[in-house]
Parts: sequence; C-alpha cells; structure tokens
Amino acid sequence: MNVTVGDVVLPGDYVGEISTECDKSHCILGPGLRLHSDKVIVCKSGILKKKSPNTYYVDCSHQKRYVPARRESVVGVVTNKGGDIFKVDIGSSEQASLSYLAFEGATKKNRPDVQVGDVIFSKLVMASRDMEPEVVCVDHYGKKGKLGELPEGGFIFTCSLNLIRKILHKKCPLLKLLGKEIPHEIVIGMNGKVWVKAPTTEKTIAVCNAILAAEHITNEEIVYMCDDLVNVLAKME
Repeated sequence: MNVTVGDVVLPGDYVGEISTECDKSHCILGPGLRLHSDKVIVCKSGILKKKSPNTYYVDCSHQKRYVPARRESVVGVVTNKGGDIFKVDIGSSEQASLSYLAFEGATKKNRPDVQVGDVIFSKLVMASRDMEPEVVCVDHYGKKGKLGELPEGGFIFTCSLNLIRKILHKKCPLLKLLGKEIPHEIVIGMNGKVWVKAPTTEKTIAVCNAILAAEHITNEEIVYMCDDLVNVLAKME
C-alpha cells in the first residue's frame, strides 16, 4: 500500500513520496523506515511524519516495547550473570549484555559487585537488528559519571516512550516542580523505565503517580496537579 506523510502506516507499506524525493535530493530515513532495493518500506506501526527539510520517520512514541538505539541511556535490571557477562533486562525483545569491564576502574582482579536483581543505569553502545544490544556503565573517557548501579531502596516502574520524551522536554515543568516540592532521587531511561527513591513510601508513590498522570494533560494542568499533590502530602504529615 502506498502511503504519504500524515497517514497511519503499518509494516510493509510503501512510501512512494520519499522514493520520488530521494531521486531529486538527499533524504534521511529515521526510525521506522528502511530502504529496500529502490523503495522505502515501513517497518514499524505509527504515523508517518516529516521534519524539514528532508527527514522522514514513523512516530510510534506511544508504544511501550523499546527498540534499542545507540547512545541512549537506559534503566535495566540484572537478570543473570555468567562468566564475564551480565544480562540486563532493558525492556527490548532481547536482553542487553554488560561486560564486567564496562565499569569505572574494573579489572580482572577488581570486579564490580553486581548481583542479580540490581538496577543498572547504562548507555547503549551497540544496537543492531542482527545482534543483541550491548550496554556500558562508563563514558568515552572511562568515567562513571551518573551511570552504574543504582542504590537500594528505590522503586522502578515502566511507562510509555512518549511520556519519557514529554517529561524530559525543556518546556515540561513536571520534574522541576517535583524536585522543588518533594525531595527525591530519580533516574529516567529512554527505554520507558523510571527509578525513583524518596524519603518515605508515600512520597515515592506520589512522585510515580504524578509522572504517570502527566502523559495526557497539558503543562498548565501539570502545575495544578503538583500543587494539589503537595497539599495532600502536607495534610498526611
């Protein structure tokens, strides 16, 4: 089926508009599109969109199944350890591999103390449809930075990829308001997993619920919601 920008697309659809433009100028194919022979084929469900001047992609941000992408930071849970490799569940179709040497200061004699069930904040260095994803807990300079094993006592939950991008947008006031009114630690992965740790269980639940509630409301409504949340917590103390 031939589709155009703005259409709801399904895997296997043919995008004739892109093929025509690519003959005249250079086009960039974003997520959800693939060049097969001389045709552009859709490989993910969503809405076909165009970003000026010549970038095309499929918007499927409301999905919860994460498709790994290089350089993205993700939150995952260690599910297995064997030999020199840890297996980390990042919410994708395959678990990611994490080498014990991918930690700051790690050597054969000085191995990281990572156990099954630990929560890891890491960065993807390999993401291919033909190979399992690979993550590391260091930057280009071998430094830990904000990556690595997260402290015990936190709570991890999953939300849509659209919500992650929304709350990380510079115009969204949610994280700033929550940080000002409720003391807490938070780590947000681009894979739709969020780790939260607050002084009390009530405040941890409040932060989690506020994040989940922000998906389908405006920035103005987010401000009112945070005010109501603070008032409720104040009455509980």
